[in-house]
Amino acid sequence: MANHRHGDRLSWGDALFLYLEREGMPLNVASVCVFEGTISVEACTHHIASKLPRIPRYLQRVVSPPLNLGFPIWEFDPKFDIHNHVLAVTLKQGTEAEFKTLCGKILGKVMDRQRPLWDITLVYGLKGNRTGVVFRLHHCLADGIAGVEIMNELLGTVSSAPRVTKRKRNFRKPPQLNPLTSLLDGWISSCGNLVQGSLAAQSEVANIAGRMFVDSNSWPAAEFSKLVPELTVPTEPLHFNVTYRGPQKYAWTEIPLSDVKAIRHACGVSVNDVVLALVTMTIRRYAEMHRNPIRKRLLRMMVPVNLRGNGNAADLGNRISLLPVTVPLDIRNPRRLLLAVHERTEFLKRAHVAELVGLAGTLLGMIATPLQALLGPFASQLPVAPFNLVCTNVPGPQFPLYLLGHKMLQWYPYVPVGGEMTLNCAILSYNGTMYFGFSGCSQAAPDLGRLTALLRSNLAQLGKAVHVPTTRTTKARRVFHPSFDHRDDPAPETLRMTIPLAVPSPTIESPMATSPEEEGVLEPANA
Repeated sequence: MANHRHGDRLSWGDALFLYLEREGMPLNVASVCVFEGTISVEACTHHIASKLPRIPRYLQRVVSPPLNLGFPIWEFDPKFDIHNHVLAVTLKQGTEAEFKTLCGKILGKVMDRQRPLWDITLVYGLKGNRTGVVFRLHHCLADGIAGVEIMNELLGTVSSAPRVTKRKRNFRKPPQLNPLTSLLDGWISSCGNLVQGSLAAQSEVANIAGRMFVDSNSWPAAEFSKLVPELTVPTEPLHFNVTYRGPQKYAWTEIPLSDVKAIRHACGVSVNDVVLALVTMTIRRYAEMHRNPIRKRLLRMMVPVNLRGNGNAADLGNRISLLPVTVPLDIRNPRRLLLAVHERTEFLKRAHVAELVGLAGTLLGMIATPLQALLGPFASQLPVAPFNLVCTNVPGPQFPLYLLGHKMLQWYPYVPVGGEMTLNCAILSYNGTMYFGFSGCSQAAPDLGRLTALLRSNLAQLGKAVHVPTTRTTKARRVFHPSFDHRDDPAPETLRMTIPLAVPSPTIESPMATSPEEEGVLEPANA
C-alpha cells in the first residue's frame, strides 16, 4: 500500500466530495457483504487493527485549513480508537427485508469528520447462521476501484483463520502546525494549485487535440452527426430526478456473470455494454410503471471510468473521469438496445470524452478553494440534473475471499445519491456473480425494491433476444440465499401487470450491424 504521510493534501476531486456533502446526504462508497458463520467482533476488531499500519490513511482525519485557503489535508488522529470504527448490531427477525432496511439507515448517516472517515458494522442475527458486514468509506478517501483493493487488503484467500497478534500499535502524536503556519501553507498551496492547474490544462488540451485529430479520420460522418446532438441536449428528468430529501433506501440483487459473458460473446460487445443495456431496460420499465413518457426520450447515465491505467489500483483517492452515456429509452427490442449502447460507448471512447471531462475538472479545480467550500453544500441542492443516474461497474476478484476464515458469500456495492440523482446503481463482479446495488431516496423512489425483479426479468429477455440461454434468475436467487425470504421482491409477472396498457412506442432503429424493514441499535464493539 502507498505510504500516506501526515500533512498530505487532498486533490480537487477528493475535496469535492467533502464540499458537496451535507447533513442527511452522506457521500460515501460502501459494500454490504454476507459471510458464512458468526464472526467474532473481538477477533474482527483485532484483525482490522493489525492491518492499519499497511493502510495509514485509515488512521488520518480530514482537517480544513484556516479560511479554507488551499485544499484540506490529512492529519493523524491523535485520539484514534479502533472501537469508534468497528460497530455491531443484532437484527430482531433476521430477514433480508430487515437487513436491507438497516443498511439503508447505516448508509444514510454522515460520518464524524473529527475522526478517520470509515467504519465497519457487523450485523448479527441473519437467518442461516450468517454475519452481515457493512464497510463504509467516505468518497474523499477512495473511489470504487480503490475500495475493492482495500477489501482485498482486509480479506484473505484462504479458509483458515489467520493468527492475529493483540500487540498494541505505538502511536506518536505528530506535531501540529500552528494556525499562522497553517494559514501560510494553505495560501502557498492555493497559489501553487492555480499554477499547476494552468500548466496541466494546457498540456491536456494539446494531448486531447492531437488524439482527437488522429482518431477523427476514422469517424463515419453519419455516426458523428447522429450521436453528437445526443450529447449536447439537456438531460430530460424522470420521476425520480427531484431534489434529494432522504432518508435512504437500499436494495440489491445478483445475476450469473456467465450469462452476461455469454451475451457479450454472442453480440461482440463488452461486459459493460451488457450491464448498461440491462440497466437501461430496467429504468425504462420502472419509468413506465410511474407513467413517465418514453417516446423519443433519452436516458443519460454517468459512468465512471478508471484513469489509473497500469498504475497501482491500491492508491487511495479518486482517479476517475466520467462518461455521459446517453441512450434512447424507447428502444424496446433488447438486441437493438444492446447494439445502440455499444455504438455509443465506442463513440465516446473514440471522441476522448473521458479526457475532456477530466480537463473540465482540472479547470473547475482552479476556482478559489474558499469559494468551492462555500458553494458546495448549495450546489448539491440545485434543481439541476446533469444525469439521470450514476451507473458504476467495478470488477472484483473471481475467487472466494475470507474474513477470519469465514467465506464471503455475497458482495453488494453501494454508490451514494444526492442532488437530483436520487436513484443510482452500482455493480460489482465477484466469484462468478454480478452483484447489483440500487441506492435511492425513499421519497423519490419508495418502491426501489421493484428494480431488482425487473433486472432479473430483463436478463432473461435479453438472453432470449440474442439466442443465449440464461439461468433462471428466480431459482438462482434462492440458491444464493437459501435461508432468506424474498417477499420484499415482487415477482416479474406482478410488475408487468402494473405497467400501463398502452400502444408500444415505435422503436428507434440502430444502423449498426452486429460486430464480432426493522431497526437495530448501533453500538460500539467492545474488544
